[in-house]
Amino acid sequence: MSERNAAGRFDAVAFHAALERTRQDRGLLWKHVADQAGVSASTLTRLAQGRRPDVDGLAALVAWAHLSADDFVRRTEEPGAPDTLTKVATHLRGDRNLTPEAAEALEALIAVAYKQLAKDRPE
Repeated sequence: MSERNAAGRFDAVAFHAALERTRQDRGLLWKHVADQAGVSASTLTRLAQGRRPDVDGLAALVAWAHLSADDFVRRTEEPGAPDTLTKVATHLRGDRNLTPEAAEALEALIAVAYKQLAKDRPE
């Protein structure tokens, strides 16, 4: 089965962006990320170039950043699968840092921006 026909693919660009946010939040250099996660600097370089990490590197990085690898798997559309806005709303409403009102306000803002920007996406 070719990668294009696969049921899903790993979004290395989004994964790297999530690692970048975590790195910045922790005030670390990439060298420190590599050391703390137990991966090579070249693994992080490959990710920065949009390439996928090996499975051991992926496991080490998701553990270091407290992420779920499943969040970065892009699946082909499945009937009944929740859409993006539903997923975002679920995360916002489950965030202990937000009041229910704040989560609802963010959800509304994101929905407006998403709908506007999703229209501009080329087919």
